[in-house]
Amino acid sequence: MKNINKAIHLAMGMFLLPAVLYAQEHHFDPPWNTPPQSEVNFTVPGVDNMPDFYGDINDPQLVIFFAGNQFMCVDELIQAFKKEHPQYQRVFAETLPPGILAKQIEAGSLVTGNMRVTLKPDVYTAGKSRIDQTPEWFSRTALYARNRLAIMVPKGNPKGVKSLRDFSQAGLRISMPNPDFEGIGKRIEEAYVKAGTVNLRNAVMEQKVKDGSTYLTQIHHRQSPMRILYAQSDAAPVWYTEAYYQKMLGHPVELIEIPEKENIQAQYYAGQLKDAPHAEAAKDFMDFLTSPTANAIYKKFGFGLP
Repeated sequence: MKNINKAIHLAMGMFLLPAVLYAQEHHFDPPWNTPPQSEVNFTVPGVDNMPDFYGDINDPQLVIFFAGNQFMCVDELIQAFKKEHPQYQRVFAETLPPGILAKQIEAGSLVTGNMRVTLKPDVYTAGKSRIDQTPEWFSRTALYARNRLAIMVPKGNPKGVKSLRDFSQAGLRISMPNPDFEGIGKRIEEAYVKAGTVNLRNAVMEQKVKDGSTYLTQIHHRQSPMRILYAQSDAAPVWYTEAYYQKMLGHPVELIEIPEKENIQAQYYAGQLKDAPHAEAAKDFMDFLTSPTANAIYKKFGFGLP
């Protein structure tokens, strides 16, 4: 009888194991924000999930392309904007890397999965250097927030990472934004040089890429936190606010400060498109983005103010 019971328990354990592993596998998957209200909500982690597309894609009254590292602010920003401007209730926003959003503007469309988005933005936000590349696009620009770099590691910092200089260690797995896709990648490379000369940059971006211990992301504000949370990487250089937000959520990560002399400061600018389909809404949102209300939201999520 003991052997029979043991066999039954073993079989039950084998039957339940895949479900347990599946639950663990997607425990930290986005969306990390609160989705819009709907009578039908169909989100399947790891399968059908589009965390960087927000709001009303049908007949929007305002379209905003946000640099992706601001995704944590979007819910509160849009709700506060609607409250101050109740005439705009259908707002659509994307939070992708600014380089991808720029290509979307130039091409007129973007495909994700099987969905094609052809909406033109009224407002585009990005770092100053990106905005400066296309001044002819904008009728108006404004500085509205600042940021800096930090290091995200798993809770307890098992590898004992203290600074960017530790990134050259053999075997330390790094989640690094790919400079070909993400502007932050180039800024982090600047920080490597400031922290340890060009040798540190080469170690992380060449030697460790070749041996596989540096993983290059395409959308670091999603991939880097998930790689840390799922123990696929040991450290990730990110914007300060991204590590700050993961801690706000109670996720098991640590934030390691980077000294000012080794750090990079970012300035976020918004640009109102000259050919904005919803010009009045664009003007109202630009005014809102530099208002005390928006400032308070950005400050809540760890951003510096203009």
